[in-house]
Amino acid sequence: MSEYIAIGLASVLALGISAQWLAWRTKLPAILLLLGFGIIAGPVTGLLDPDKLMGDLLTPFVSISVAIILFEGGLSLKMAEFKKIGGTVIKLITIGVLVTWTLASIAALYILDLGLELSVLFGAILIVTGPTVIIPLLRQVRPTERAGSVVKWEGIVNDPIGAMMAVLVFEIMLSGGFDNISGKAGLTIVTTIVDGTFFGAFGAAIMYFTLKKHWIPDYLQNPVTLMVVVGVFVISNHLQHESGLMAVTIMGIILANQKSARIKHIIEFKENLQVLLISTLFILLASRLEVENLSYFNWSSGLFLAVLILLIRPVSIFLSTIGSNLNVREKAFVAWMAPRGIVAAAISAVFALRLEQEGYVEAEQLVPYTFIVIITTVTIYGLTASPVAKLLGVAKAAPKGVIIIGAHIWAREIAQQLKEFGFKVMMADSNWENISKARKSGIDTYYGNILSEYAIDEIDLEGIGKSLSLTPNDEVNSLASIQFAEIFGNSSIFQLPPRSNGVMKEIESSDSLGGRTLFEKKLNYDKIDDLVKKDAKIHATPITAEFSFENYNKQYNGEAHPLFLITSADEVEPFSLDNPPTPQTGDTIVSLIPKGIDSKKSMDMETDESINPNIPA
Repeated sequence: MSEYIAIGLASVLALGISAQWLAWRTKLPAILLLLGFGIIAGPVTGLLDPDKLMGDLLTPFVSISVAIILFEGGLSLKMAEFKKIGGTVIKLITIGVLVTWTLASIAALYILDLGLELSVLFGAILIVTGPTVIIPLLRQVRPTERAGSVVKWEGIVNDPIGAMMAVLVFEIMLSGGFDNISGKAGLTIVTTIVDGTFFGAFGAAIMYFTLKKHWIPDYLQNPVTLMVVVGVFVISNHLQHESGLMAVTIMGIILANQKSARIKHIIEFKENLQVLLISTLFILLASRLEVENLSYFNWSSGLFLAVLILLIRPVSIFLSTIGSNLNVREKAFVAWMAPRGIVAAAISAVFALRLEQEGYVEAEQLVPYTFIVIITTVTIYGLTASPVAKLLGVAKAAPKGVIIIGAHIWAREIAQQLKEFGFKVMMADSNWENISKARKSGIDTYYGNILSEYAIDEIDLEGIGKSLSLTPNDEVNSLASIQFAEIFGNSSIFQLPPRSNGVMKEIESSDSLGGRTLFEKKLNYDKIDDLVKKDAKIHATPITAEFSFENYNKQYNGEAHPLFLITSADEVEPFSLDNPPTPQTGDTIVSLIPKGIDSKKSMDMETDESINPNIPA
């Protein structure tokens, strides 16, 4: 038995992480692949049986995992965003919730024939819009600030509200049904809100003071945070069923918006943990489905889904956003973003089991219908969100700009060259003279210490997708690269080779630095500075069918130093030590040309002058 459990747990992890990786490679929604892998492993092949694998631990594991996911979601909610779209969010979690609940319940009653009580419970479950699905979709779609913020806030805040409404209906069903509704229903809502708010604030206060007073060593801060989150969830839930989800969400929001205690490392830890938990949960819950459940994919469920997606969601959004600052295009995008996720799956699974134990035989339909909604909405919204956002004009362009750390003379020349090609360029430096000269050249700047705790929040990174650390200080370059890697990803972070000969001998890749090593192994700050002082120039050389990269190397006798490749697709690709780009016809190489090398010949060999009108002669 122990060997079966070990193999089963290993299989869940392998399937979950493989699905995440495949989603990254194919740009498909991760949860869609997770559901597919889970269904194949469970009802299709029978290789995985979560109930046998985890037994009575399955339900509490799912509940605690959902709590951790919602806490991480709360950490992403900033009050600065809320001030701009707060009125709209409040309407969505009040008017929108009531409209969705009412219409979904009516549709479930008359289309799915679930019966009144189960229909109302199912409608409450469908209030949630799944932050575990929405947040990855927003990263992929990159909508405008207002539309993206509204969708994110609604998705995260609606989860505990949906859970609370589902608990309310569940308690009414256990107490005798809608014919015996009493003041207990209202008391349940009030108690849930009070308990969730109190314990969420209490948990946030514990973490705030322990971090602020440095009572916990760095290596224990993440484990202690996890302990407090789980503790707050369990205690709040024990006192009032399902108030724990509200508690952990509020705890996350409070911690995210305080300014004194540093929590960036906690946020990073929770993001990584969230990926692991989502991967595991969807594999486990999808594999619990049975082959017979596939019969629920029929005309009635198809009609219900059409009504849910094409009628209920748009009506809910447009009624909730009357008088808001969202324009029609943004409203349409928000109306087309309501995928259901792990919270809906978890709530339906827990309540279905409890209701079956209480004699509600029809409750077994909750789980398959919920998974049908999840699978369909994730598929439809996941595959169409980007095209719809582009069609509506609410999708931001892919960030192609560059932030350059260091605004000294040759860094400014590089920035000017990139700007002439149409790229957005931002320069950051703590030297006022450098910043002043950059501003006079028309370059956007940030004056201050780039390693400051609040620098990232103060810099406008809209349209920026890469970081180049070009300062004479190796440590600053590495630390800045580490800092920006959290925003842009490791593959888009570059820094100069170190000036220290000892360190230089050790590097063959970027592994020992904060970012990928720029240019050439020996082309560090001192080398470039020396070449510039000797009148080396930054020069752009187009690559054409008549003038190939091989011609380029021959023309300059291998003495030119390629810095960047401007591709025909209008992308800037720095030459790096680990994986330099390969110039193709239509690209342009930006190089540092030492004095005495005749660069004009290369331009004379260029016959297609239409490649880029900004190329200097």
